[in-house]
Amino acid sequence: MTTDHLTAEFQLLRPKLRSYLLRVTASAADTDDLLQDTYIKAVENLAGWRGDASLSTWLFAIATNLAKDHQRARRRWSEKVTDIAREAALADREFFQTTMHIHATSPQGSFEIKEHIAFCFTCIAKSLPLEQQVALLLKEVYEFKVAEIARIMDISEAMTKYYLHAGRVKMVQVFDGRCSLINKEGVCHQCSELNGIFNPRRDTQQELVKISLVREAATAGKEELFDLRMQIVRGIDPFESNSAELQLHHLEFNRKIMESFLKKDGV
Repeated sequence: MTTDHLTAEFQLLRPKLRSYLLRVTASAADTDDLLQDTYIKAVENLAGWRGDASLSTWLFAIATNLAKDHQRARRRWSEKVTDIAREAALADREFFQTTMHIHATSPQGSFEIKEHIAFCFTCIAKSLPLEQQVALLLKEVYEFKVAEIARIMDISEAMTKYYLHAGRVKMVQVFDGRCSLINKEGVCHQCSELNGIFNPRRDTQQELVKISLVREAATAGKEELFDLRMQIVRGIDPFESNSAELQLHHLEFNRKIMESFLKKDGV
């Protein structure tokens, strides 16, 4: 493979790699740095690529190694990140002013509940151990097979299956206990609250019933509801969606709040 061929293929995969790195790091700035580093490392090691794995698997392996090295020194987030960030947001006038300005002026400043569902997954997934978070993203969002994930993460298939099982079980439990969209006893109502703020003329219940996750919440099992949530996440590019600028601003705020929270509490 020539460098020109690699460059062309990299550009095709770039949106997926970029969204993946964002979901691992929760930082748009870090994502772009890691994306560039992935390309550079791929060019440097092109002669060693033997084609025994797909180019997509090889590039995701490079990106994953770089992201894991970058994230290992950072503490994992609390699964209550949405509560912690919500309280901080309510006390931060500047955050709300900037948020409303984005909403009023940006072509990517709309608020859609399904996009907030994807945003919420990104934040809560960062509470998982890093290996579980990465494995879950690769399987549930980017739809790699177990053997491919094992190659990307450089671990056995048995360990891959363990990480996938443990990560999935934990996320199912968190959403079942927290998300009011799938459990009437859930403590998190942010989707409804934010819809009321950004779309005061759009009835929240009418918006909710458009989402299969909500329509089937009363009858579907926990595992099935998690799969429906993953369908939503898979269908959204966090850099290209109608809510991209709004959600990236929110994500950066949450990242800063969690870093401050973890440092203050010595977690």
